Amino acid sequence: MAAYSDGPEAASFIETTIESMTLEAKVDLLSGADSFSLNSNAQIGLDGLVLSDGPTGVRGPVVVGGRIGCLLPNASLLAQSWDPIAMREVGNLLAEEAIDQQTHVVLGPTINLHRSPLGGRLFEAFSEDPLLTGHLAAAYVKGIQDHGVAATPKHFLGNESETERTTVNAVIEDAALRETYLLPFEIVVHDAAPWALMAAYNRVNGLPSTEQQPLMNGVVKGEWAYDGLIMSDWLATQTAIESANAGLDLVMPGPDTPWTESLVSSVEAGLVTESVVDDHVRRLLRLAARVGAFHTKRSWRDGLPTPASPTRREQLKRLAAQGMVVIKNEGGALPLRSGVRQRIALIGRHAVDTIAQGGGSAQVRPPHIVSIADGLSRRIDEGHLEVIDGVETRTTLPPADPAHLRDPETDLPGVRIRVYGAAGELRGSRHCDLAEIEDSQAGWLEGAEVIEFEAAVHLPEPTRMRLGARGPGEWMVTAPGHEEQFEITYHDGPGGGFFRPKSHATTVPLATGDIVKATVRRGALPRILGLVLTTAPRPAAATIANAVRGAQNADTSIVVVGFTPDQETEGLDKTTLTLPGDQDALVAAVASASKKTIVVLNAATPVLMPWLDLVDAVLFAGLPGQEAGDAVAAALTGEYLPEGRLVTTFPAHDGDGPAWSVAPKNGDLEYSEGTAVGYRGWHESATAPAYWFGHGLGYTEWEYEGAEILQTAESDLLVRVTVHNIGAHPGRETIQVYVRPHSEGDPIRLAGWSQADLAPGEHASVVVHCDPRLLRRWDTERGGWAPFEGMDIIVARGLGDVRATIPVPA
Repeated sequence: MAAYSDGPEAASFIETTIESMTLEAKVDLLSGADSFSLNSNAQIGLDGLVLSDGPTGVRGPVVVGGRIGCLLPNASLLAQSWDPIAMREVGNLLAEEAIDQQTHVVLGPTINLHRSPLGGRLFEAFSEDPLLTGHLAAAYVKGIQDHGVAATPKHFLGNESETERTTVNAVIEDAALRETYLLPFEIVVHDAAPWALMAAYNRVNGLPSTEQQPLMNGVVKGEWAYDGLIMSDWLATQTAIESANAGLDLVMPGPDTPWTESLVSSVEAGLVTESVVDDHVRRLLRLAARVGAFHTKRSWRDGLPTPASPTRREQLKRLAAQGMVVIKNEGGALPLRSGVRQRIALIGRHAVDTIAQGGGSAQVRPPHIVSIADGLSRRIDEGHLEVIDGVETRTTLPPADPAHLRDPETDLPGVRIRVYGAAGELRGSRHCDLAEIEDSQAGWLEGAEVIEFEAAVHLPEPTRMRLGARGPGEWMVTAPGHEEQFEITYHDGPGGGFFRPKSHATTVPLATGDIVKATVRRGALPRILGLVLTTAPRPAAATIANAVRGAQNADTSIVVVGFTPDQETEGLDKTTLTLPGDQDALVAAVASASKKTIVVLNAATPVLMPWLDLVDAVLFAGLPGQEAGDAVAAALTGEYLPEGRLVTTFPAHDGDGPAWSVAPKNGDLEYSEGTAVGYRGWHESATAPAYWFGHGLGYTEWEYEGAEILQTAESDLLVRVTVHNIGAHPGRETIQVYVRPHSEGDPIRLAGWSQADLAPGEHASVVVHCDPRLLRRWDTERGGWAPFEGMDIIVARGLGDVRATIPVPA
């Protein structure tokens, strides 16, 4: 169902309703009721809408300890499928998750571009290419809105990095703005008509995103005739008059915002017209009608698959595995041969502590996370798989695994949390099945002056463990024979880095039954707080030596390395693409000792691979979601073919590429590469990347022949090519068509792609439709679009593997 009320009758009802409302009642609707809901109005029959963060799963209003939901593979891993059908399936899944939680609006997808590989939030976004991002996002939005749930593409505009994200001024020339950064939003607005958009924190060319009159009113609502709602990012709105007149429709969160403070008086003073307020209300009521909260009311479906159901588990495993990219595969190292009783050494901290999601507002509480060790052990005969821990990878320690703790009052896995008032009186006590809470939650935590975590340790044998806490505040941590006081500071940035709590821990001897406590006083800002209990670190040299011994005794070594939420997170950009800790040394040492070495990259963004020539195969696995280990095992064994293609160019060295630095200078971040972002800029450079955008080997080989332009018209270009599967495995080929304009200053760009699924020996004639929005350039002097003056058509498996070039004269 595309919408519950979206026709002339609903439009007429909305106009009648607006005419009946007072100015105060109108303005009341235009700010959030709280963090994740909107105000209801019984007099006009409006229900309160519920919103949820949603790029990786529908989390609900509580960041930590909320409802369990499906944790999807991260957005760039899903995008590596290059498959709009799969993305529509993802949208359908998210909509069903939203319906199950009675949520009207999903805050996603994130469709900013991978401008620099250092961007901390790239894992949430699709790719470095505007066409690929736009088409995949449109399918995602359609999938969500098919079920009467609103999608919210974000962050409009120029939010390609996190450094100084609330104040940075993205300086973008007109051609780059139009051809590159506006284009994904243009595609998704025209092709999928999302019911909401979200404005970003940053400035663009001097204006805050929430006050962008030229972009919101001028381009989106004017040129594109967008009829949906534009909301702010959380706490991004700083003004009433400027933002209301610029085209912002909804200020989040509430209840207290610049609009509740002064928008009524601004209208009364003639600084904002009431017709402007009416348009904001019209769009808000249109959104409510579309999701079944106004005019025609929805009834929520039940009986949907649960996050841990076999249906969801298989679906999420398949979506993750099919997007994984085979970067290197020499000598047929992959897939792992079935029926061959080989000894496998699975090595690396990421094998046992598999990273399933990035940090920040996209976090979801999953029913489980399958580690790669668990996933592979289900497919390897008993006694033929040795799992060997690797070197340390995390800087910030995660909360304790509840399996290692028992509530001392109930003996249930988890912790006992008590809250005390200012006079030391006990105000509340409850069991928590996580060792972490969000202290901004209402209810039993209100009025708490002191929060205490208490647990009995539950370990297989006495051992030395790191014991401590995470989250800002003045802490006291105790255990038998141990007492420590320390302070953990807030991060810089909005909300004190709410989504990135720091940690502190000390190594102490512990045994089952030992009581540990962590107590913290109330802080100035909302916080994520937790008890830390994790294995004590071992020296890297001893860890690597142990891994080498395991590799020497194996037929194949699989080394799992990657980033952690310390690098891939909202609120913080990376400074290097080097793997954290001593992971590079681990890979090199194992490869030097092993007969065959396969590396699995558990990361969402490009990494440097100084050991690349030493290993036989590399699988880029992304952040695979709740079924991570099963998905990686399915890809390694060929149960599901990892036919993904890279969505971001991999540099060979730090600093390479058309855009690198994400650090503003005097508040400005110059997009100096213009339209030549990502592979476009690499193509113009004398420096070669490690791997091109669009690269991906799969498990078979392909031959192309007979590439030709099938048809040209004023705004239509079709390219036909025959592809042959000449390898030993079935496969999916992604045929990519690029245009290289003859005009100076216009870089190469992806214009279209298509896919073919073929068994060994099969061939197919494939037609690729080139999107006319990529066959034009922005003429800055004229302020309008102009066709290219001649171009070359390039047919490729990726720009590192071009198969045909066809000139097209002007």
